[in-house]
Amino acid sequence: MAKGHRSKIKRERNKLQRETRPSAKLSYARVSVQKACFVLDAIRGKDVQTALGILEYNPRYASGLIKKLLESAIANAEVKGMNRENLYVAECYANKGPTMKRFQPRARGSAYRIEKRMSHITVVLDEKK
Repeated sequence: MAKGHRSKIKRERNKLQRETRPSAKLSYARVSVQKACFVLDAIRGKDVQTALGILEYNPRYASGLIKKLLESAIANAEVKGMNRENLYVAECYANKGPTMKRFQPRARGSAYRIEKRMSHITVVLDEKK
């Protein structure tokens, strides 16, 4: 039987499993997961200077959002004492968020549903060894 209260045991277990890599998350971004993944696939595994260059000249709407997110993750890494030149994009992914449902009138009194999709975008950095 484990020693201590259940919440204390969970707290100690979570402390051991906590993510130590610097990251940044953008919740409820008004871009669909598919469109965000086109941009995320282009920067995955690249060093941060190359990734920022790719995002600067990418014409997609999501690249502006992801560029700000990457700069935030870089700032978080510098607060932790990591060197900017050694950083690279270890993970980046987009998860599905809530969908806003809107209606547009169509012919003969019918309605057409428009789905405005949202996503939660996460960028995780790591240092090269």
